[in-house]
Amino acid sequence: MSNAVASRRAALVVAAAGFSLLTTSHAHAQWWKRAPVDFEECADAAEKAATKAEKTSALADCNAKFAGRRKTGGGYSYYDFLQDRTFDIAGPNPTPEEQKKIDESYTAYLANQRRSNEAARATARQQREQQEQQAQQLQQIALRTEVARVPVPVERPKVLQAAVGETRPRPKGAPCIKGSFSCEWPRLSDGLNELKKLFNPTPSKPAKKG
Repeated sequence: MSNAVASRRAALVVAAAGFSLLTTSHAHAQWWKRAPVDFEECADAAEKAATKAEKTSALADCNAKFAGRRKTGGGYSYYDFLQDRTFDIAGPNPTPEEQKKIDESYTAYLANQRRSNEAARATARQQREQQEQQAQQLQQIALRTEVARVPVPVERPKVLQAAVGETRPRPKGAPCIKGSFSCEWPRLSDGLNELKKLFNPTPSKPAKKG
């Protein structure tokens, strides 16, 4: 017998013992005229007890003697409170074969409960991991947003760059860009030199004596 079934039967025995403790020495006597065949017949006889205490004790004794309850269409049913399930049985108490099936059902019930608990834990773990991933994604998005808010240095306009570049002397051998200062300056300089020669002629050298 497995530990689960043994524990189940121990619980049933404890429950039955709880009912039996309510039975007085008077109730242990044969207070009925004949032995009842099932719980319902036993309960009917208990209702005829003289006092309320005797009635309570008699009903407790009925619960201890009979596990099954009559069904409307015939036969009996047995309620297993450990499984919260009802089983059909032939008589007022389960036969050994019926009891075996009830115990096997309880073993399967425990296995299902264990699988359900494991599945619930796995689901909770998966949800926790998803929440952690979502939190990391939100942190990354927030970081990218902060980086995007940092101002980028403005590039100097190309027109201004070109103007600045024109004031610099043109390297030797570099191509001359028409209209640029570096290209026009040599020509203007030559023109100025010619004007200087016109207004300031070079004095002629004195003739040598013979």
